[in-house]
Amino acid sequence: MRISVDPEQCYGSGDCVHRAPSVFTVVDGFGAVIPGRENDVDAPRVREAVEGCPSAAITVRDED
Repeated sequence: MRISVDPEQCYGSGDCVHRAPSVFTVVDGFGAVIPGRENDVDAPRVREAVEGCPSAAITVRDED
């Protein structure tokens, strides 16, 4: 499983950082996954960040 943030869909609310600061950060005003944390789908509050993203820019998907 892999976490990603679509930079074209994100509008920079920062909710992901507030919900899961060990996995998300802000880069150039938009949410992003901290390098090396892309597979931390079981980290506390990641699912909450995914479900609470106001722009639905965060996805968790199977790696291909």
